[in-house]
Amino acid sequence: MKLLIRIRTVVIVVAVLVAGFAGAAWAQDDEGPTSSVRFVVVRDSDGKPVKYAQVVLHPVNRKGKASKEGMELKTDADGHANAAVPYGSVEVQVLAKGFQTFGEDYEVNKAELEITVKLKRPAGQYSTYENHDEKKPQ
Repeated sequence: MKLLIRIRTVVIVVAVLVAGFAGAAWAQDDEGPTSSVRFVVVRDSDGKPVKYAQVVLHPVNRKGKASKEGMELKTDADGHANAAVPYGSVEVQVLAKGFQTFGEDYEVNKAELEITVKLKRPAGQYSTYENHDEKKPQ
């Protein structure tokens, strides 16, 4: 079990490093200006930070289609992640265990930008096997 945890940790660290290098390459490929973007990921219910959330960024072209190339970040213990992002439209997707996936497009058009994402807990699922008529005794 400890070996599996160590292997998983190594895989996560390598993935974060590769994503960081890919993100740097994405920002450097575009010779236009870049913005220092700070992501703040918090719980919608109480505003507490969501640590180790995955923040995925994809540039969006003029037709509104997201590119396959992009970058991935992880939030720190305070729910923060930072990246140099080229000016233009960017699709932001945030994933964290125990929360609904968040996705939205943003326009990056200034030197510094802060994007706050409020993650919600998953909604309960409707079951046909449960009594939904409050008038009927259970």
